[in-house]
Amino acid sequence: MLHVRQLESGYGESLVIRGVNLEVGEGQVVCVLGRNGVGKTTLLKTIMGILKTRAGEVEFAGRRMTKEGPHVRARAGMGYVPQGRDIFPQLTVQENLLLGLEAGRAEGGTIPEDIYAMFPSLPSLLKRRGGDLSGGQQQQLAIARALVMRPRLLILDEPTEGIQPSIIKAIERAVRTLLERGDMAILLVEQYYDFARALADRYAIMSRGQIVLEGLGSEMDADDVRRLVTV
Repeated sequence: MLHVRQLESGYGESLVIRGVNLEVGEGQVVCVLGRNGVGKTTLLKTIMGILKTRAGEVEFAGRRMTKEGPHVRARAGMGYVPQGRDIFPQLTVQENLLLGLEAGRAEGGTIPEDIYAMFPSLPSLLKRRGGDLSGGQQQQLAIARALVMRPRLLILDEPTEGIQPSIIKAIERAVRTLLERGDMAILLVEQYYDFARALADRYAIMSRGQIVLEGLGSEMDADDVRRLVTV
């Protein structure tokens, strides 16, 4: 579904991502782990087209996306939930969800009912402004907004950051529901190792803008992974 080859990007004169290779298959969860500041968010922004690729390639569903803007990638089926959620605080929950429909490739103007099944607290919040929600509710809204696009690839940047345990469990259940369908790829950046371990098929550990260790979750030593991601 997603092929990243020798990717390089950064900010200004600073090169942050250095020769990254990464693949995410359909029905797979690949988790990128690493300490703060190693380039995880920069990698996702480059894959999504928010940051310009300096070298290398991004291929999605057999289509080269390296020079395409984020709106083209979204239309092609790439859904992105950024770190910090980035919902529209002055818009209602319903308006935030409808914007997801506009941004993506979903047809029709209605929000799919299965979104509410995954996040059952949202229907009662539809008329509330996004900025009035708790952090956990905003995170659920951000994920739901990406899902109404019916993406083929869902990119999640630290979805558990600052979230209470009950909401983390709700997000985990939602991801499992998506996996059971078998038609979506999920790329997850996470620092909370236990959350990643419960979901990931494969890990990619980053350090200084490069992937230094990767493999199947079932074959990687938990202590080695923790050592590389613990501050």
